[in-house]
Amino acid sequence: MPTTSARLLALLSLLQARRDWPGTLLAERLEISLRTVRRDVDRLRELGYPIAAVKGPDGGYRLSAGAELPPLLFDDEQAVALTIALQIAATTPGSGLAEAAARALNTVRQVLPSRLRHRVDALRVTAVEQPTTQPDTPVGGDVLLTLSSAVQAHEVLRFDYGSEPRRAEQHSEPRRAEPHHVVTWGGRWYLVAWDLDRDDWRVFRADRMTPRTPNGPRFTPRQLPGGDVATYITGRFRGSADGSWPCQGTVILDRPAATIALYTRDGVVEELGPDRCRLTLGSWSWPSLAATVARFDADIEVIGPDEFTDAFAHLARRFARMTLPRERETAGPPEGSG
Repeated sequence: MPTTSARLLALLSLLQARRDWPGTLLAERLEISLRTVRRDVDRLRELGYPIAAVKGPDGGYRLSAGAELPPLLFDDEQAVALTIALQIAATTPGSGLAEAAARALNTVRQVLPSRLRHRVDALRVTAVEQPTTQPDTPVGGDVLLTLSSAVQAHEVLRFDYGSEPRRAEQHSEPRRAEPHHVVTWGGRWYLVAWDLDRDDWRVFRADRMTPRTPNGPRFTPRQLPGGDVATYITGRFRGSADGSWPCQGTVILDRPAATIALYTRDGVVEELGPDRCRLTLGSWSWPSLAATVARFDADIEVIGPDEFTDAFAHLARRFARMTLPRERETAGPPEGSG
């Protein structure tokens, strides 16, 4: 029978693997009794892990979110992926998360097994931003989280807004706005909102905002001019990079908005959820635009226009023709030939 510490680690690993675990199934997987499962769950609770009891015919347990982040267990692939993501965040200028990501990377590296530490040390990833004539100002992750939360909850946002980054005029009355979208454009973060004091739509730079708490009352979202955030933002920044593109299309990608924003500076990225975002880009031709979007290596849903959808079909036919000679070589000569 494994030691108590080994059992606790195995139990914690199982609880992290799925949402709900029947007690009988945990006992079977760990080869222990239900009574021992209950005792081990109590021990994990004493260590700070928020494990809730699940009601039902079989009963069971669930690892819930707590007030503090408890120690976590990662498999080898998760640990390597985490360190790569932290390296990208730590070397991305203007993200506002570089210092925190560097500290988190150092913490993770110290507890990695030697076999993984050697792999991670051999892999050095640096995010290189495209040069820009306008210096980017870092935006704290807490600010972006506050803005996104207000957007999702449809709550009036109260904030101070300065004419220069991080110089919000906190001595004045706070601005009040109905937040609708958090987007990136040209390497900067913006909030698209209905300004209640000016009775009009506004685009606020996130690096100039200092949110106040608590938020105001809930509101019913208004319809953006142009019908969607990409059309509105493109119109507002008409003089920017892709305002003059003859071909412009919109897609939904199964990737986080923050990840897509790292690799595009000439489009509009809108967060749709933890792992989905809407992207609007421009190019000189529809096929080149389709090829640009395909580089993100994500499932793609084309929103429009129809020319954009046709461009993906055109590229698919072109790539299919490229494989025909190899397929013929692999198949060999037809039967009866020679």
